Amino acid sequence: MSDLQDLYQDIVIDHNNRPRNYGELEEADSVADGFNPLCGDRLTLYLKMDGSTQKNIVDVGFVCSGCAISRASASMMTECIRGKSVEEASRLFHAFRNMVTREPGADFDADEVGDLEMLAGVAEYPARVKCATLPWHTLQNALQRSGDTASTE
Repeated sequence: MSDLQDLYQDIVIDHNNRPRNYGELEEADSVADGFNPLCGDRLTLYLKMDGSTQKNIVDVGFVCSGCAISRASASMMTECIRGKSVEEASRLFHAFRNMVTREPGADFDADEVGDLEMLAGVAEYPARVKCATLPWHTLQNALQRSGDTASTE
């Protein structure tokens, strides 16, 4: 178990220090903001959709000020959703949320979450679940183009 915790920490540190897809997208089709009042995390997510159907995510970027878990989760999320359809990204949101909010020791579908399984350890730290899910709730708002600020409260 110690090796798994070390790997989890290494991945969070790597994605926090070197976030993937960090930055604004000039030609974003959808922009959504997120805020976690408990931790102070703030996030803006940018989605560039395919031109004709607007059903596929062709590019993604984010800007985040906040804790390492929020930033790492956003970085990993952007890697996973690029190239996905809106439907696939929405399914991934639900699978991720189920993984990090499950009861201790409860199973989850590792195949469904893929590389995001590395964040499964967040479930062991209830105070950090909101940090990890903020980017995902922001994604849902961006996909729905709701215009609302995503919040973890």
